[in-house]
Amino acid sequence: MFRPTGFADLAGRRVGVFGYGVEGRSAAARLALVGADVVIVDDAAGRGEDVLVSAAGGHEALLGCEVVLKSPGVPRRRDDVADLEARGVTVTSALNLWLHDADRARVVAVTGTKGKSTTTSLVTFFLRCLGEVAQSLGNIGRPPYDPGVDTSSGWLIVEVSSFQCVDIDVAPAHVVVTSLGSDHLDWHGNHEQYVADKLSLTRAPGEHGTWVADTPSLRAERHQLSGSVTYVAPDDSGLAAHLNLLGRHNDLNVALALALCASLTGRTVGEVRAAVLERASQYTPLRGRLSLVAVDAGVRYVDDGLATSALPVVAALELFVDEPLALLAGGYDRGVDYAELVAALARRDVPTMVVAMGPAGSRLAAALGVQAPHVVVSQASSMDSAVSIARAFVTTRGVVLLSPGAPSFDAYRDWEERSDDFVRAVRESFGPSAR
Repeated sequence: MFRPTGFADLAGRRVGVFGYGVEGRSAAARLALVGADVVIVDDAAGRGEDVLVSAAGGHEALLGCEVVLKSPGVPRRRDDVADLEARGVTVTSALNLWLHDADRARVVAVTGTKGKSTTTSLVTFFLRCLGEVAQSLGNIGRPPYDPGVDTSSGWLIVEVSSFQCVDIDVAPAHVVVTSLGSDHLDWHGNHEQYVADKLSLTRAPGEHGTWVADTPSLRAERHQLSGSVTYVAPDDSGLAAHLNLLGRHNDLNVALALALCASLTGRTVGEVRAAVLERASQYTPLRGRLSLVAVDAGVRYVDDGLATSALPVVAALELFVDEPLALLAGGYDRGVDYAELVAALARRDVPTMVVAMGPAGSRLAAALGVQAPHVVVSQASSMDSAVSIARAFVTTRGVVLLSPGAPSFDAYRDWEERSDDFVRAVRESFGPSAR
């Protein structure tokens, strides 16, 4: 079976692109540059006149390809993907081919259940504070293989999801793992497979360093980690606060960025910290990560819309442990284990409400009814309704927190659209007294 080790190997060959979202479009553009005969297939109709629908002739077209570049959203173990491989079609990813082509000594791959976007942005910012050239790529930015992205120089900091880890068969020189919980179980099949897929990035062939957050969950999976492994303890200097980052988990994200950047540049952690502290005011935390939207009558409205699994919601709850709280949670149900989140809510001894939305919210509400009956639960069918219910519960002091713990695909295009809807609903719910 023909296995390419870079995009140039695909010149003149018939190549399929399976999934025509952001990654698929960039992959197709890159293949066009090398002169491949490209077949584009997507599960959804209406992607374009040249895009075949997988259930209406698209799969048969992919069977006529030598190689198929699968987009991250297409599950690796889906029956039609397995059928392609069983019939001799090589299935890989554009990111994997790019890694084969790239100067991997300049590539940092960041993954983790939560914290990977923030850590990717921190590493990029810290390196720039040290006078280095660096750019954030992957899920936090544009795909590194997009023809419009210049990767010819500087450090390349790539956020990598569990969907992407499983297709990578060559390691970048530097790998960071921020955290480990439970996520995307509908894609991976079960928690054990998710963990194995997520950490497979550290086991990819090739000499590399692996920086890992020092947490019990990652210590327990030491046998699944590879490369030269360094465990990193949380930073206790307060640098996260100077960067306007909230929560103990961000002390870990900051520590990982400090340790990695010190290693990349030959400086001490103290030297990196001092350089970052001088420019800390220039750092902008990522949107949707515990962002303060408004304050009205002593009530803070906080957008944590990027929290699409249980682990970051638990971390967010730790910030507001002594305040009345209305948590807006739920969305598309992909089978995430909510046991830890339910336990965290059950431990709260201040007034707490969960405003449940979508199928995942209904499942969370059912679990709370059994294990945390003192938590007030209300169902909402829209963001306006959810904000109204939360506002009536937290009246004079406390927090209204959008931290869904689930994807948005049941009602929104993506997490950004959901966060935008939350911000709109909040601002429309009160008058000029808010700020």
